[in-house]
Amino acid sequence: MDQTERRAKPREETKQVTIKDIARMSGYSVGTVSRVLNGSPNVSEDARRRVEAVVKANDFHLNSNAKHLRQQTNTGIAVIVKGTQNMLFASIVEQLQGLIRDRGYACLIYYIDEDDNEVELAVQVCRERHPQGILFLGSTLEDFRRQFEGITIPCVLVTNSAAGLGFSNLSSVSTDDDAAAEQAVEYLIALGHRNIGVLGGKIDLSNAAATRYRGCLRAFTAHDIPFDPRRQLIEARFALDSGYDAMNELLDKAPDITAVFAMSDIMAVGALRAIRDRGLRVPEDISVMGYDGIDLGRYLDPQLTTIRQYRDTIARRSLEILLDGMEGKPAVHEVVPFSLIPGESMRKI
Repeated sequence: MDQTERRAKPREETKQVTIKDIARMSGYSVGTVSRVLNGSPNVSEDARRRVEAVVKANDFHLNSNAKHLRQQTNTGIAVIVKGTQNMLFASIVEQLQGLIRDRGYACLIYYIDEDDNEVELAVQVCRERHPQGILFLGSTLEDFRRQFEGITIPCVLVTNSAAGLGFSNLSSVSTDDDAAAEQAVEYLIALGHRNIGVLGGKIDLSNAAATRYRGCLRAFTAHDIPFDPRRQLIEARFALDSGYDAMNELLDKAPDITAVFAMSDIMAVGALRAIRDRGLRVPEDISVMGYDGIDLGRYLDPQLTTIRQYRDTIARRSLEILLDGMEGKPAVHEVVPFSLIPGESMRKI
């Protein structure tokens, strides 16, 4: 063979092995392979041994290939957050970002307004970004009843229960809002309060608000305490300014109240400011109870009494259940415990 022939011979190229190739050759999903490569404990020993053997046989190096993970595979997990001022959600999202990254997935985060339709956005995200799963923080269940059927990938409602919706690919991790709100009002009643106001989300739009309101009413009924929603319930957004405005409206309608239950800590913070701006004191004139257990409540003066949702557990279990769903496991509806955390914003009368 002359020099010209040698030059003309096509050069044989070596195809770079991707994480999808490892998944195909090992017989496991991309999610399982990602967890093995990232050292996650949430993998069976059989899966770990098989994946590691395929990785070694193909000389696959995570360090040189991980930076191409997003481009090579559809490893994105979408997180859709309803509401832009919810500090509980912000804390959960922060934890989810780290947990998702540690398992080798790209984290796609979308924020929408409280009144927007999260399922419509999810349909669009599925069409444009092709995520492997979706986590919903905050949700209107009616939107899911009407439109979720078109979504086929695994999804998890975070802090809201999907148990009654009946979708095989929709799991949930939530606090028992009904029981927690009932306990919050029971605590106020035990301190001697009878004229109690409630600052809530929009009952018709927010499942969390509707469920917490149901718990409040059960506590009032159990103690034969009259409650007039026209005077004592103010619906508002889960935001600082809305909590402030709602508290002022409550004081205008029911100036005789001695305590208020706010359905979120961030609303309670706004309420505290409104009470002080009216020349009143907390807790001497009005006691304030919050809900969520965000860090800010511990540093207020007075320190906020609240219902604590365990955000670490909620974030971890939500992702674990989503990953299980991505492996083909059935939907799970898990309820996480809560605690009532006494603070300085309450007094006995």
